[in-house]
Amino acid sequence: MDKILVIEDDLKLQKYIQEYLQAYSFEVETITDFSRILQQVEESRPRLILLDINLPVLDGFYYLKVLRKSFGMPVIILSARSDESEQIRGMEYGADDYITKPFHIGVLLAKINAVLRRVYHPAQDTGYAVGSLRLLKESMKLQYKDQTMELSKNEFRLIHIFMQNAGEILSREELLEALWDDQVFVDDNTLTVNITRVKKKLSLYGLHNAITTKRGVGYVFDPADC
Repeated sequence: MDKILVIEDDLKLQKYIQEYLQAYSFEVETITDFSRILQQVEESRPRLILLDINLPVLDGFYYLKVLRKSFGMPVIILSARSDESEQIRGMEYGADDYITKPFHIGVLLAKINAVLRRVYHPAQDTGYAVGSLRLLKESMKLQYKDQTMELSKNEFRLIHIFMQNAGEILSREELLEALWDDQVFVDDNTLTVNITRVKKKLSLYGLHNAITTKRGVGYVFDPADC
């Protein structure tokens, strides 16, 4: 059972994350004394840390720098600071991912699983399948039955989050977050262009209705079409 340490001073959010992750068989510890965060990390030795930036004693970026020097476990930042410069700062300090608040709890779970696979089980990170559709992670290709095609980085990221959340409505904000890159600015128009490209590529497989638009809400990936 993977242990996750949640460093978050919003007690309501802290409890929500803890209960949700425990339902998915994670062992979850939380910080109660924010004056001894580093001591608790040393005692806990978690597999992954969820780190808020706005903390009561010292800024989360301070702890991120110290954690990167002293420990090897991955860190995902949870922050209400959505400015691009703050996100870049987090990645430059060594965060494995950066999630802006408010966020969809399912997206958080997907990112935790992705980071854990990448860090601890790289050889197992070979693909993701829905029906006859398979996403090949290492080669960034999409396979359907006996046909395979190349994907761009953004196309890969979009199809990945769609397949992980098959049958669920994904908002444009959640999809933009999936496309976010610490080196390239991603705007709403970029999202629209890439969704159009993904739909066209799926249509080449005859999957014309795999992704549908829910006007004013978001998009849905329908596994029944695969």
